[in-house]
Amino acid sequence: MIEGQFIVLEGIDGSGTSTQAALLGQWYRNQGLPVLVTREPSEGPIGAMIRQVLTHRLVVSGIAGPRAPTWATMALLFAADRLDHLDSLIVRNLMDGVTVISDRFDLSSIAYQSITSAAEVDPSVVEWVQTINGRARRPDLTIVLDVRPEIAARRREQRSYSTELYEDSVLQEALAKAYETAEAWVPRDLVVHIDGNPDEQTVHERIVAEVRRFRGDKR
Repeated sequence: MIEGQFIVLEGIDGSGTSTQAALLGQWYRNQGLPVLVTREPSEGPIGAMIRQVLTHRLVVSGIAGPRAPTWATMALLFAADRLDHLDSLIVRNLMDGVTVISDRFDLSSIAYQSITSAAEVDPSVVEWVQTINGRARRPDLTIVLDVRPEIAARRREQRSYSTELYEDSVLQEALAKAYETAEAWVPRDLVVHIDGNPDEQTVHERIVAEVRRFRGDKR
């Protein structure tokens, strides 16, 4: 059996990765093709812990009182969740010929963990995060949704839940800039950028066009 393809969607919070992953999954189903849509943090045990941290329900002790775990701890948790996600779900589906679409992968870890308090990328952190994710199977295609920070912020405001750990406006602006050159962090991967600012249907059509090009689909 031919191995399935591993497609990842990336971008800042509010860029539309979750919406577009779901729409792309439905497009595959409409073509009669087997597909699995998943996300990171995963639904596994480590992913569940990370989600509690992101929603401020899990904190650790600090000198000044309860706080979120450090960036290094979070990077390690994300890496552990990623390897478990691959081992327990992604790889076995790929081996069965299923296309797997993931809402985020290790580019998120590299981006989110490497931004310093000065809103700049720390190259030493990038290298370390790359190392701890070195055993992770590489995506076949990574689609980065480039969205202006102010548009992403408006989209986040429309959500019904409270602000998550990384949804600080200064951080998101730095992340948007960092994602513009995301392919430099994963030089062996196929990375394409798509303008994620328009309405979701327009963005979806652009993603489908890229996926068809990637698949060599002549239709």
